[in-house]
Amino acid sequence: MGGQRVGILLVALVISVAARGEAPPAFSLTETREACAGRDPLRSPYFGDLHVHTSFSQDASTQGTRNGPREAYRFARGEELGIQPYDEQGRAQRHLKLERPLDFAAVTDHAELIGEVEICRTPGMAGHDSWPCWIYREFPRVAYFLMNTKSSMHDPTRFGFCGEGGRLCLEASRIPWQEIQAAAEGAYDRSSACRFTSFVAYEWTGSINTNNLHRNVIFRNEHVPALPTSFFEASSAEALWAGLHESCLAKADGCDLIVIPHNSNLSNGLMFETVRSDGTAITAEDARTRAGLERLVEVMQHKGDSECRLSPASTDELCGFEKLPYANFGQKYFPFFAKQADPLSFVRNTLEVGLEQERRIGVNPFKYGLIASTDTHLATPGAVSELDHPGHGGAGAPAARELPKGLPDDFEFNPGGLAVIWAEENSRDALFAAMRRREVYGTSGPRHVVRFFGGWDLPNDLCEQAAFAETGYARGVPMGADLPPRAAGTPVFAVSALRDPGTRRDPGGALQRIQIVKGWVESGVSHERVFEIAGDPANGASVDLATCEPRGSGADGLCRVWRDPDFDPSEPSFYYARVVENPSCRWSTRACNAKGVDCSQPESVPEELAVCCDPDAAKTVQERSWTSPIWYAADPQARASR
Repeated sequence: MGGQRVGILLVALVISVAARGEAPPAFSLTETREACAGRDPLRSPYFGDLHVHTSFSQDASTQGTRNGPREAYRFARGEELGIQPYDEQGRAQRHLKLERPLDFAAVTDHAELIGEVEICRTPGMAGHDSWPCWIYREFPRVAYFLMNTKSSMHDPTRFGFCGEGGRLCLEASRIPWQEIQAAAEGAYDRSSACRFTSFVAYEWTGSINTNNLHRNVIFRNEHVPALPTSFFEASSAEALWAGLHESCLAKADGCDLIVIPHNSNLSNGLMFETVRSDGTAITAEDARTRAGLERLVEVMQHKGDSECRLSPASTDELCGFEKLPYANFGQKYFPFFAKQADPLSFVRNTLEVGLEQERRIGVNPFKYGLIASTDTHLATPGAVSELDHPGHGGAGAPAARELPKGLPDDFEFNPGGLAVIWAEENSRDALFAAMRRREVYGTSGPRHVVRFFGGWDLPNDLCEQAAFAETGYARGVPMGADLPPRAAGTPVFAVSALRDPGTRRDPGGALQRIQIVKGWVESGVSHERVFEIAGDPANGASVDLATCEPRGSGADGLCRVWRDPDFDPSEPSFYYARVVENPSCRWSTRACNAKGVDCSQPESVPEELAVCCDPDAAKTVQERSWTSPIWYAADPQARASR
């Protein structure tokens, strides 16, 4: 099917506003607001960012960020924002503006040190004149390492100026926590226009020996705990889940939440362990607790891609996308100790282990939907363009007073990605329900429109039907769901993708291909395979590195109905789609070009820009999207017969 024809067909599907068959179940209402004027029972894609830091976060503030939650939400809604560096008069020296506003966002400032930062920044508060606060104000880069190291120990303790039991810092944290809630409420469009949705949220920044265990906590509505549960109060994932149950889920006030792990690529294999913190194997109850709370995982962000492990044994060359050269944060600063990341640092491997655990204990603890976000530390949600990327400040080069002499961010980092939610309308309840059922996907930045359905009798000509989504819901299940049991047959999957139309200044790239990634357990051992199902991986597309102009052909849209040729009903499995663009210039290549780097004259290249001419440094990217998986639970009769 030609790209233009597919594009027309899929646009028609996306803008459909009336179901002619069986509509998906409606979401429940937990808040008071006007009904959205635009509601699509076949659901629409909403683009947003669920990982955003502002000046309330210690690491962001010590790197020069001055914008708070209110400014972050204004930026997400399309307003221009000034960012560091600042001159002597406090005027921002750089300005950013999204060419396309987001549909939703969540400010996720770190719960750890939020009270300490409030005290250190507020004259007259008890503890303001302490030596840690003096270092915070006078030597912010030193404070970045000092304060974060203390808050990420195996058994973290607060500074003495926090008082007995940390009382002063806990009390101080109420001020920014209330402001975070007020900013979210102020940005939320409760009118019938439903232009923008904000979520009250925060980050639990667990980190043991610099191994990342970080998780974002997203609340459904305005009913939230009096204070966020931080790593100080809950120094393990199990303790976090227990704390969230006590402070939110066990209440009768409507409090509800989901938890989103991120940067498993920096966890050194600890994010998705199959043992408890005491070393004993997880139980079915442990798995149910985790699966009930952790519905989604962040597959990509500013600090790298976490989809799959690149190894000599891997046959998936696309696993090399935006990989960091270290397995935890400590190895970034002490590269002598750097090593290859553990397989359980990556989402695909973890999904496979989830199938293994389900066979062992009867419950899959790792049944994750996939999203992406930015992890911006500049209060700039959705700033994902490779063009003029300013950095995101998360552990990268600080720019409070002046820009780095070289690139605006560490070379190995990237602009981050976006979360996309299929929902009936742009409201908290609708978006939250979609996140809970995992009807979501992530992109590395582009605004692809991707749908993925699985079933037992989806028609072969579904891509030619105007009722693609209607039929997908009526005769199958969407991304994030389970295939219903079936006594016989082979599962059928339908995936469609539209390219990002982009903007005049930053046009979207053509699509190269669609793949389906399958993971399964055979005789107790995990396996995986990547199937090329649409497009052409050998289309010869490339990019002119000097001008960043694309070369070669690609598609505006791709669609395919596909059957698994190797299906075995006795083997539990999962399937997710990966949509891949033609190559385009990486942000660093664009920055090197803008600085006039001429690698043909190495003597003219300053040391701080040497990476521009490193032959081993990535010059291009293939932007992509990842859908949430669809799972198949092995047929018990087929399993028993083997």
